[in-house]
Amino acid sequence: MKQEVFGSRITMMLAMLGMAVGTGNIWRFPRIAAQNGGGEFLIAWVVFLFLWSIPLILLEFGLGRKTRRGPVRTFMTLMGPRWVWMGAFVVWVTTAITFYYSVVAGWTFRFAVASATGELNGSRLGEFWNNYISSAWPLVTHVFAIGLAVLVVARGVKWIEQVTKLLMPALLILVIALVVRAVTLPGAEEGLGYLFSVDWANLTNSKLWVEALIQNAWDTGAGMGLVVCYAAYLREREDTALNGFILPAANNTVSLLAGIMVICTVFSVVPSLVDGLASDPTALDAYPELAAAVHNGTPLTADIVQDTIFNQNNEGLTFIWMPRLFDALPFGQFFMLLFFLALTFAAFTSLIALVELPVRSLVDAGMKRARAAKVVGGAILVFGLPSVAWMSVLKNQDWVWGVGLMVSGLLFAIAAIRYGVQRLRTEQLNHEDSDIKVGAWWDIVIAFLVPIEAAVLLVWLLYESGQGNPDWWKPFSEYNVGTVLFQFAIVIGILLLANRWIAKKSSDPS
Repeated sequence: MKQEVFGSRITMMLAMLGMAVGTGNIWRFPRIAAQNGGGEFLIAWVVFLFLWSIPLILLEFGLGRKTRRGPVRTFMTLMGPRWVWMGAFVVWVTTAITFYYSVVAGWTFRFAVASATGELNGSRLGEFWNNYISSAWPLVTHVFAIGLAVLVVARGVKWIEQVTKLLMPALLILVIALVVRAVTLPGAEEGLGYLFSVDWANLTNSKLWVEALIQNAWDTGAGMGLVVCYAAYLREREDTALNGFILPAANNTVSLLAGIMVICTVFSVVPSLVDGLASDPTALDAYPELAAAVHNGTPLTADIVQDTIFNQNNEGLTFIWMPRLFDALPFGQFFMLLFFLALTFAAFTSLIALVELPVRSLVDAGMKRARAAKVVGGAILVFGLPSVAWMSVLKNQDWVWGVGLMVSGLLFAIAAIRYGVQRLRTEQLNHEDSDIKVGAWWDIVIAFLVPIEAAVLLVWLLYESGQGNPDWWKPFSEYNVGTVLFQFAIVIGILLLANRWIAKKSSDPS
């Protein structure tokens, strides 16, 4: 079978940027940056860009170039058949994320349509989200999102390339337009000050550093195996090292722009919102989050409202508060449409990459691409149904396999160590077609720092979820240690039992 390749470096980078830029950039980054002080969070975030994201993405580029296969075959090549379960675990983690990510992608489709038809306006905007999430629409949009993604992936790299070549420039234009609008709003300078001012004393806050590392992992997709899959389609003389720097830097630039857009909009709209609610207390009925604060005797100030907004979960910030804020702006309906179009494009291009990973793994095992796409699409459709029906399941899976993402990054580092970090750098990063050379610092980061970061983060996350929770061990809770250990044990146990079969299927595809 002839190896598919991207047509050009530009389309390859657009496809990979589409893979990396997702809802985590546009809805999660602004919230996490605001919750963690702004400027000091950015410092920690940039540090982990160089100590986690860039090193792991360089590693994945190198592995994709070496093996021209997905994670399962890649781990077998580097470590031998005995350890193929590690590659299968990476594939499972990303596929499990896809089960609920397709549901989220469906949400963005629905809200883009609603913003275009004018359904998202008026004083009861929060009700639209509640009515939507409790209806049959999430199932419809879930089916629609996964169906579209499967259609693209089934047609191969050329279709992935064409779709991302269309959507990614459009996404970047939309984000830039929204940023220009946000920074020109009255009061936007206060939002910029909040985002970029640094409280140096807060840099000693360990939680800030943990959040910065988690955000980098989610921002870039480092360690998910997605870059390995797309790097398998690199042209023969492609510069892996330069690409490995450009991709995470470009991705995090989009996150920063999204942060500017959201935070400046909040700081501009909130003062007038507070004034309006003070003059008409009955309007508080449309803002149950604020009404609860007032009922408890908390004075309704701009700071309180801003904290309320940024302390929402991802859904509350994006699907309840952003429509409210845009609705209060001149031409707000137009900019609301731009926002949800950008979010939809980001979600869909990432969903394509998430579907491509398990499809590529089945193709490596000898299955035809079209059939593999149908099998994967059917699995995502079925296993995504619990997240459609119950928000608690979606949040649980986001928690469990978000932790799994850290484990995936650790497994990639272990594979590189087993093969030889310096050897891999020499062969696959500093080859004759590389415009830049990666130094020995990368060996140290991959061999020592990434495993330490992953281990520390795993311990921290599990400790935080169990602290003060007497039910920390229960396997069926939404957020605790027990549910992570229980689900990890099941998946790893199955993969270990199936290791020989997986290795056989992956080593001799028919």
